[in-house]
Amino acid sequence: MKLQLLFLFCSVMLFGSCDHRQIRTIEDFNFGWKFTKVEAGDALAPAYDDSSWESIRLPHDWSILAGYQKENTAASTGFSEGGIGWYRKTFLIPNSDKEKVIWIEFDGIYNNSTVRINGKKLGFRPNGYSSFSYDLTDHLNYGGENVLSVKVDRTAYADSRWYTGAGIYRDVRLVKTSKTHIPQWGVRITTPEISDDQASVHIETKVHGDENVELEVSIMDEEGNTIATQSGGLIQDLTIENPKLWGTENPNLYTADIVVKQNGKEVDRVQERFGIRSILFDPDKGFILNGERVKLKGVNLHHDVGALGAAATKASWEYRLSKLKSIGVNAIRMAHNPHAPILMEVCDEMGMLVMNEFFDEWHRPKEKSVVYLGDNAAGHEIARGYSDVFFDWAEKDLKDLIRRDFNHPSIIMWSIGNEIEWTFPDYNKTFSKLNPGSKRFDVPEFDPAKVGEAFQKVTKGKDSLSIVAKLLSSWVKEEDTTRPTVCGSVRPSISMVSGYGDAVDIMGFNYRAANYDIAYATYPNKPILGSENWGSFYEWDMVNKRDFVAGMFAWTGFAYLGEAGPWPRKGLEISFFDFAGFKTPRGHFFECLWKDEPKVYAVTTPAEESEYSYLEEKGWVFNIKKKKPPLWGDLRYWEWYNVNEHWNYQDGENIIVQTYTNCEEAELFLNGESLGNQLLADFPEDNIIKWLVPYAPGELKIIGYNNGSKADEYTLSSTGKLATIELAADKVTLESGGYDLAHVSVQLFDKAGRQLRDFNEEVVFEVVGEAELLAVDNGWEMNVSNHYEDRVKMHDGKALAVVRAGLKKGEATVVASIGSMKSNSLLLSIE
Repeated sequence: MKLQLLFLFCSVMLFGSCDHRQIRTIEDFNFGWKFTKVEAGDALAPAYDDSSWESIRLPHDWSILAGYQKENTAASTGFSEGGIGWYRKTFLIPNSDKEKVIWIEFDGIYNNSTVRINGKKLGFRPNGYSSFSYDLTDHLNYGGENVLSVKVDRTAYADSRWYTGAGIYRDVRLVKTSKTHIPQWGVRITTPEISDDQASVHIETKVHGDENVELEVSIMDEEGNTIATQSGGLIQDLTIENPKLWGTENPNLYTADIVVKQNGKEVDRVQERFGIRSILFDPDKGFILNGERVKLKGVNLHHDVGALGAAATKASWEYRLSKLKSIGVNAIRMAHNPHAPILMEVCDEMGMLVMNEFFDEWHRPKEKSVVYLGDNAAGHEIARGYSDVFFDWAEKDLKDLIRRDFNHPSIIMWSIGNEIEWTFPDYNKTFSKLNPGSKRFDVPEFDPAKVGEAFQKVTKGKDSLSIVAKLLSSWVKEEDTTRPTVCGSVRPSISMVSGYGDAVDIMGFNYRAANYDIAYATYPNKPILGSENWGSFYEWDMVNKRDFVAGMFAWTGFAYLGEAGPWPRKGLEISFFDFAGFKTPRGHFFECLWKDEPKVYAVTTPAEESEYSYLEEKGWVFNIKKKKPPLWGDLRYWEWYNVNEHWNYQDGENIIVQTYTNCEEAELFLNGESLGNQLLADFPEDNIIKWLVPYAPGELKIIGYNNGSKADEYTLSSTGKLATIELAADKVTLESGGYDLAHVSVQLFDKAGRQLRDFNEEVVFEVVGEAELLAVDNGWEMNVSNHYEDRVKMHDGKALAVVRAGLKKGEATVVASIGSMKSNSLLLSIE
């Protein structure tokens, strides 16, 4: 028996166990793998000697593990390594499984994966975001060893506009069940009729093998109580009395337990979670959830999780979504590709509304690293991507995503594409003809007759974009008629005439808030929303004041890798939380907009550096500083204001103090002396109260008032030398099993207990016990140091350690040190 068999780790993910007496078992197949990037020509052959390969576990992203590299990488994909990777796993299948059906499920492999079992090719999958499975039954050695091998071809390392990761970066499972069984994604649940008193639950089940079966269906609430049962054929209709609805505040979930019986004997069993909720996009009222209007306070998310790259676990997403939830976010757009099933689970559990998205490009590629390659990188070998195989794979990839995610109540719409018009020059040509000299915030020509005539002249009646859009939407409707389709449009005035707008149920506007009113007036029956928006007050104000706009999705919720440059700018921190999960000033600002709890927060900037100026005759004015853009047109619209989160300057230096608040007014104090009250309503342009203050060391305090009463306060203090290091974690009790994570942050204080926010020295972490230090980060977009060491240079007084629970129960301690100074010992309980 080969060494890796000793690492076989077996667990139950839904129900059952590795006990072969169970009807259906789902085995965790993430452990006991071997990996190499060394050329291995016959590594797919069973007899290949992989003893020299690295022993690894999944999820595994070799790009992030290799670190950031300036050479032979692309800024568009985060200066990350490509190449070809090989994976092998040796495992046993007992003779007792001979009468079963056995398949392997992959949640995602990036990309161009070829999978073999015992030398037999099972299939090839080019899309790195798709989930898929292969039937192993007829190719297994029962009673002996089996070799599962995977080749991953990531040689086109600039194939995307963002970080993708590389390898088997999502979970893998081995499923064993009876010959007569429910296939993968074989259960569909809808709730067609809902009232306060009862809800109907419609369940359709597919069965492979002998379809002459009887189903026994039970529905259980979150406490495990059975509340409805029914027996019969493959379609079941049940009724739940006094249903608890799924929503953003109370994400109630139910479980359908479906037992397949053949000749009275149980042969298979599947459990599916679902929620009871109604959704509607109304062209006048926006989004309606369970009969009530809900404004979508959304963010866009890419699929990387900072220091862990694309190898996210459920705990990674729980950490991130809990932070988003804490500032009022209630919706997520999965930008711009299928994300992991575990993220959908977390959205269900936390009450996050989801725009599930398929593609960033169709049959015409987008430019990726054109700025850095010096030519049109879309046609360059290292940038060849999904557009090459779009017509071969689009239908399967799209339908597989819908089948996989159908039962998630969090998903409220399917997006068929993001900014597709950029790849069709006729849309820009038409726009330019109609709107010569148009600027970013100008209202474009929307008259259908004028736009249609211009578009017809430019295209001569030929537009493959609208043809493909209608095809994609038709594929969606073949799988799901309960949710609307949407797109992220950058030329809505053209797309509403070309046929693209007709292909989708909802028109999404990417950075086109100036179009809302004219679009509503011109197409009053078309629901619209902000599908991608600058994270600015202007964007939210445009959405919030218009009932007919369903909401917005700010770019972005978390900083993400890629789409940046030049070196060492590995990604973009234009978000509510940085790479490590530390809340940014923008995040504090939007918390004031999106939550009702009184809040005051303050940031500071030297007047000479600030984009704000105070003029006696005009008051406060704002001037966007033009910067050489690293990638897009004018990145300043995505960036936040130039601010600091400390109070350490030169004596007498003029400092602009900006206050973010949802209180009616705020009062500023410097060392106990009031510098006056100001009303938030007096700053309608940006919703930021401002003071010009000559710096003096000491304490800066802002108090917010509502109806004349104190509602909240915030303090910034000048600080001295480092005296204390304190550790805190998002949780101190972790589940054993090798998956759960604690995100341990470092806070620094001087001897007076004032927090240091401008400290940039190296911190070293040590983890002892039943846990391990997985990665480190400081949240900075310029940090290209290795995440997989025990140390990191702090940035603005911030650093993070990601600690992973071990397989066994016990305890672990985490300590951080800066030079000879040590932190408190943080105790983690592994249960």
